[in-house]
Amino acid sequence: MTDQLSPAERFAAARSRRSLPRLESFREGLGFDLDPFQRTACAALEEGRSVLVAAPTGAGKTIVAEFAVFLAMGSTRDKVFYTAPMKALSNQKFQEFVAEYGPDEVGLLTGDSNINSTARIVVMTTEVLRNMLYADSPLLRDLSYVVMDEVHYLADRFRGAVWEEVIIHLPESVRLVSLSATVSNAEEFGDWLQAVRGDTDVVVSEDRPVPLQQHVLVRSKMLDLFDSSGLAGANRVNPELVRLAAAGGRPASKSRGYHTGRYRQQVGWQSGRLDRPEVVAELQSKNLLPAIFFVFSRAGCDAAVKQVLHAGVKLTNSGERREIREIVEYRCRTLRDEDLAVLGYFEWLEGLERGVAAHHAGMLPAFKEVVEELFQRKLVKVVFATETLALGINMPARTVVLEKLEKFNGEARVPITPGEYTQLTGRAGRRGIDVEGHSVIQWQDGLDPQAVASLASRRSYPLNSSFRPTYNMAVNLIEQFGRERTREILETSFAQFQADRAVVDLARKVRGQEESLAGYEKAMQCHLGDFREYSELRRELSDLEKENAQRAQAQGRAERDRRQRRMQQLRQRMKQHPCHGCSDREQHARWAERWWRLKRDNDRLRSQINGRTGAVAKRFDRVAEVLLELGYLQRSDTGEVVVAPEGRLLRRIYGERDLLAAESLRLGLWKQLDAAGLAAMATCLVYEPRRDEGAPGEQQLPRGAFRDAWDQTTDLWAQLDDLERSHKLPGSEPLAAGLAIAMFRWANGANLDSVLRDADLAAGDFVRWAKQTIDLLDQLSIVAEDEVGRTARKALDAVRRGIVEYSSVA
Repeated sequence: MTDQLSPAERFAAARSRRSLPRLESFREGLGFDLDPFQRTACAALEEGRSVLVAAPTGAGKTIVAEFAVFLAMGSTRDKVFYTAPMKALSNQKFQEFVAEYGPDEVGLLTGDSNINSTARIVVMTTEVLRNMLYADSPLLRDLSYVVMDEVHYLADRFRGAVWEEVIIHLPESVRLVSLSATVSNAEEFGDWLQAVRGDTDVVVSEDRPVPLQQHVLVRSKMLDLFDSSGLAGANRVNPELVRLAAAGGRPASKSRGYHTGRYRQQVGWQSGRLDRPEVVAELQSKNLLPAIFFVFSRAGCDAAVKQVLHAGVKLTNSGERREIREIVEYRCRTLRDEDLAVLGYFEWLEGLERGVAAHHAGMLPAFKEVVEELFQRKLVKVVFATETLALGINMPARTVVLEKLEKFNGEARVPITPGEYTQLTGRAGRRGIDVEGHSVIQWQDGLDPQAVASLASRRSYPLNSSFRPTYNMAVNLIEQFGRERTREILETSFAQFQADRAVVDLARKVRGQEESLAGYEKAMQCHLGDFREYSELRRELSDLEKENAQRAQAQGRAERDRRQRRMQQLRQRMKQHPCHGCSDREQHARWAERWWRLKRDNDRLRSQINGRTGAVAKRFDRVAEVLLELGYLQRSDTGEVVVAPEGRLLRRIYGERDLLAAESLRLGLWKQLDAAGLAAMATCLVYEPRRDEGAPGEQQLPRGAFRDAWDQTTDLWAQLDDLERSHKLPGSEPLAAGLAIAMFRWANGANLDSVLRDADLAAGDFVRWAKQTIDLLDQLSIVAEDEVGRTARKALDAVRRGIVEYSSVA
């Protein structure tokens, strides 16, 4: 390899080895060369800077994260936290690091799992790290690197604020490794990271590691989306597609041959779209499996699997089927026999053995993990998935099929965005396996090839902040920093940065100057008295003397006499001040002069910030006023806003209903509930009903103490909602009790079949809500010091059983 390099290249490589020895050692251990963007990002880390890496899915961004782990483990004490947005992704990274560094060095914290939390490498969800920062956890000691995988999640309107909280509050000494999809404003995001974190390099790569060939499947013909004749520009739409669209999808001649880039066929036209088994057969005949079909509907995914199996599709041989069964039986060994039929286990296993599976949020997490493993092992060849599969999980395919270019967003069917298209097609092409990846869009009436080409050509999307202050955030920050400093910290959020980039820079200067002011004030301390008070007299005298000299000719006698009297008074007060006789007076004075100059500049900056305060600080002020009115904040004797004793309860409750939960505890609304009743109530605080789901009648609620507690809690919600709206806050959605009876019965030991019927939910959905219920119960068990805390612990244990308890990691 070295012999093929020019003398200049050999010299550059040698210099790199000398200047970046850790990177060179890491590269040698990999056994393959790094891409330019990977080397650039890793070099920044070795040189002590943070880094933002924005690159397409599958480009190899995680190499940079692995180098951060390598750097930390190369020291004697350094720790690294790897944060991920989803528990499934956290579990996957945990297993990878255990395989690399051994179980003693790796921990996992996801809310569900607490494994080896004191390890030097800890994988966790972002919320766990946020909570650790607010609690000033001892686990933060020796933390040197934090990897934030899928950092573009900060645009998520429900959870995105957590990413910003972590970025803002991490100690300055921690190097941040931010991994993002290709976003159009990566430089703006990088500028914000530079403003709040210090030295941060932005490394952007637009290159896919595996080229993408994009096709449109028109009935039984697979046409290239873009003109591949070489006679036109790079992104010119295939003229044959344009002609087909103009003709309503009908060809000019039924027997006409055509050229599709790599593929040449003579196919007669059929009426209507190919059904799924035929599409699978087409892909198999062209050696384009494994494939992921994105369907955008859970029911559609399940129906697609049934349709393909009913048609007799079989994509595996006997050896593969035997291996699939062994893996499935081992991974599902902890599931109860009586639950298997309820979960559709045997139908699911049949599909897996034939190489076909669904993947969506309604599935049991254990089932999804098995599908992911079998697909990665090339045993499952076709997966019908919702778009959640495109988010982070390592499941690349040779081909991605998009059955439609629109999806239901909860209100209406809307076209997918360029960003979503990029994420979905990013799964096509397996690095080191495929020469090229393929995306296939199925033709449908009304499809506009030009619009599809535009969607496919715009490869990135803007990253917009979803940050907003919450009640929990407010009490935590005020407890640590006070109200005014908290406002300044919130001014450094990406939300405010995007609204007014100047304010972020000003707030950062103020924070830096405040640290210098504290240092100057300490240096000018005098053992005889208050030197700041003395310096104030001295400064006023100095200003008057300068003013007197400058206006000697212009001032009248009365004004001159008044100024002289004031200067005489100041001299007299200075002589009487204890610090006047200090032997180090002039040394203190020099520090005092620096303090006053910086204080004046700091006041000027604060004035600018106050004049340009944006929506984030205004919302914080409104949140603080609500908390003052309720008694979670109070004013001290000096008029400062501080956290009241009740506020310390709110500090440890995280979630959308933080204030409602804290008030319910404070008012004792849940004291009469037993474990099953408290589990049902906790579910009502986390559950988000489907749009078509009506409110349950009173007969559908758990009996006994629950109903009284429910009435009191909903009344309290209404009062808080009115209070929030009176302070110009948006309020919140009413509580939903649709899952209450199911969770009540589950906590009382009911079997899975009857509970899922009560809930009218898929098993995966029930598990997801149960785990969120467990998370809230865990918080209640910690913060509630009375009987409610003990009941919460019993409720937590009652819910965490059966399929809810099952974890592939533990």
